[in-house]
Amino acid sequence: MAIWVYLALGRGGFWRMSEQAYSSNPDRRAPRIVAVIPARDEAAVVGAAVASLAAQEYAGEFRMVLVDDHSTDGTAAKARAAAPNDLLTVIASAPLPPGWTGKLWAVEQGVREAARHEPDYLLLTDADIVHGPGKLAELVARAEAGYDLVSFMATLHCESLAEHALIPAFVFFFFLLYPPAWRTGAAGGCMLVRSEALERAGGIARIRAELIDDCALARAIGAGGGRVWLGLSRGTRSIRPYRTFGEIGRMISRTAFHQLRYSPWLLAAAAAGLLLTFVAPVALAIGGSSWGIAAWALMAMLYAPALRFYRVSLIWAPLLPAIALFYLGATVHSAVQHWRGRGGMWKGRAWG
Repeated sequence: MAIWVYLALGRGGFWRMSEQAYSSNPDRRAPRIVAVIPARDEAAVVGAAVASLAAQEYAGEFRMVLVDDHSTDGTAAKARAAAPNDLLTVIASAPLPPGWTGKLWAVEQGVREAARHEPDYLLLTDADIVHGPGKLAELVARAEAGYDLVSFMATLHCESLAEHALIPAFVFFFFLLYPPAWRTGAAGGCMLVRSEALERAGGIARIRAELIDDCALARAIGAGGGRVWLGLSRGTRSIRPYRTFGEIGRMISRTAFHQLRYSPWLLAAAAAGLLLTFVAPVALAIGGSSWGIAAWALMAMLYAPALRFYRVSLIWAPLLPAIALFYLGATVHSAVQHWRGRGGMWKGRAWG
C-alpha cells in the first residue's frame, strides 16, 4: 500500500495521462526544420507517414530526409510517391559499421544529409508515425519556449484484443519510469531536437550503441545542459498494428534486458519489485487482507486514466497485475534471447 501511495503522490503524477495543447507565437520567426526518417522495410506505413509530414501547416522552411536502410519491399518508392521531390530527399544507407545499431546509423546519415540545409531543429521521427497537420508547429512552439528536446509520446495503434490488453499498459509503465513532469525521458517516434544542442551533446554518435535511443538522447541532451519536454498527443499516431500477444511480446523483449544493462542481478531485482508491487496486493486481497484490497483498488484507479486515453474498457483496470506478469515474461525472454546471442532482434538484425 505504501508503494502505491508513493506512486500516486510522489512520482510526478505520471498516471494522469493528460494532453496539453500549446499554440505558437505568430510574431516569432519560424525556424528551419529538417525531418530525418530512418526506414527499413516500411512500405506498409511509410507513405502515410511521409504524406502527413508533407501536409504540415508550418510557416517556416521544412524538408525531409528519408534513409532507406537496405529495404527489400519498395520502401523508398512508397516514400517518393507520397511527397514532392523538392520536399523529400531519399538516400540509401551505407553498410552498418561496427558498434552502431541499425536505426541510429540510419539516423546519423540522415542528420549528415540534413546538415546541408543548416536546420535550426531536426525532427527525428519513425516511418510509422502519422502527424496531425499542426503538430510540427506545436513542437516548434514548445521548443522555442525554452527546450532543447521536445517529444510526443505518439498514440499507439490500439484496436486488437492484444492491443487493448497491453498497449495502454506500455504507456503507463513508460511514464512510470520516465514521468513527464520530471523532464528526464523522450519518445523516439517523434522528437524535435535543437541542432546546436545535439552537436553539444556529442551528436548521434554519442548514443550509437543504444537500443532505447530516445531516453539515451534525452540523457545526453540533459548532460549537456539542455532542457527536455515530453508529452502525450492524440494527433501524433503510430499506425503500426500489433495483432497478437506474441507481436507485442517481441516488441517489449527487444529492449527490456538492455534497459537492465544486461545484468542478471538487476533482472532479479526488477522481477522481485514487479511481483511485490503488482502481484502481492492480489495475493493479499485473495487472502482477505484489507490492505491488499486497498492497494489493488488504488492500482486500478491509477491505471484507469491510461485506459480512458486509449478509449479502452475500464474492465482492464483490475487486470493490471496479470498484464504486469506478461511484461515480466517478456523481460525474462529478452534476457534469454541475449544469452542466446539474439538480443535486440529487429527486422533480421540482432544486437546485444
